[in-house]
Amino acid sequence: MKKLDTNFEGITDTTGYLFSFAKCLSAALNCGGFQAYTEEIVASSGFAFRMWAAEDLCPSAMSIWEFKQQGPWVENGGITCNYVERLWGQEDLEEERRSEAVQMIQESIDQGVAAVVWDLSGSEWGLATGYDEGKQIFYTLKINGNEEQISYTQLGKLSIPILSVLTITGRTNKDSGQIVADTKALATNHLRGKEWCDNASGLAAYDTIIRFIQEKLDSESAWNLEYYLGTYAALKWYAWKFFEKYQENELAELYKNVYQSWQEAFDAKCSSDVTEEAVRTKIAGLLKQAKEAEAQAVEIMEL
Repeated sequence: MKKLDTNFEGITDTTGYLFSFAKCLSAALNCGGFQAYTEEIVASSGFAFRMWAAEDLCPSAMSIWEFKQQGPWVENGGITCNYVERLWGQEDLEEERRSEAVQMIQESIDQGVAAVVWDLSGSEWGLATGYDEGKQIFYTLKINGNEEQISYTQLGKLSIPILSVLTITGRTNKDSGQIVADTKALATNHLRGKEWCDNASGLAAYDTIIRFIQEKLDSESAWNLEYYLGTYAALKWYAWKFFEKYQENELAELYKNVYQSWQEAFDAKCSSDVTEEAVRTKIAGLLKQAKEAEAQAVEIMEL
């Protein structure tokens, strides 16, 4: 039996809704000996810039993207990783991929790094922090901080029965200048809508969210809006801090404005009655400001 002391302490989450993949990845790095990458990986992997939005603001839209890109996206930040998945329509690969995932997770834990695993938090990512070979179980950490356990055979067969596991394996000698340049390329590729997604994504997600606020928002759907605002506000903080760290001053200032607009919109939602027209108008206006600033940032990153 082996169990790591992995937790979310020290992971900045300005709203409590930080995207679960990003939060788990940061925690695995922070508690696994890769502290230098803890903060910037959220931006260098592109997740600080990614937005997805369904017309009804269904939270599941944030989990509809090409999972296999996790590996190369994460490696953009100067670390190496292993990845395995099994999706719908691949039932013939179920046992093979689960066996591979079990071995990957065990090897990662043996090296002192928790594994990032889909669906351990109920249709959200979580962490595999330990295992007991005798009992054939993994010890897990959910995104809310609760510790649980699952059997090896449950891996990839939980709320949404697909398999996706990422583990950190090491570092590369990629220099910071190339990381910054490649991060800009990842960001603009997504923000221009060039990454696969079934829903509105990138800058186009702004229009979907704003339209929902103006035309569909009511007391029953208010939490959906809170989830979206909380998720993207928390992510934008990392974009701001990434450019600030690398002294990309113009981009840092723009993303500071983007973050502050999202954060203020989230705070307004949580402290006001969104059924009031003035509140909806305020939140929509803040998102319009954020979109304008982020669109300017895209143009600068494309130079």
